[in-house]
Amino acid sequence: MKPKIDISTKKHQLKVLDGNRLVKTYPIAVGKIVTATPFGVFKIINKQLYPGGPFGVLWMGLSKPHYGIHGTNNPSSIGKDVSHGCIRMYNNDVLELSSMAPVGTPVQIHK
Repeated sequence: MKPKIDISTKKHQLKVLDGNRLVKTYPIAVGKIVTATPFGVFKIINKQLYPGGPFGVLWMGLSKPHYGIHGTNNPSSIGKDVSHGCIRMYNNDVLELSSMAPVGTPVQIHK
């Protein structure tokens, strides 16, 4: 599988694609208006298990500095515009995503 990640901030949805085939869809939280999630095409550049703080069980850094896809210690925030621009996921979901999306995986973020 050569995965791609497609993120819709409007739908609060992260999709994993293998070519054009949908593999999995996850609910997410995104940035609030004043700290919006950036749009564009990025790559996963690193991963850290148990990064501490509010990032849940896993951090996957994006090629846009200071932004990433990570777990959360506040599961009630999923589905909302609440973060400082990062993509938040349920901890179990971000672990599953990490197993499918190696470093170098492209990430497209749009409305």
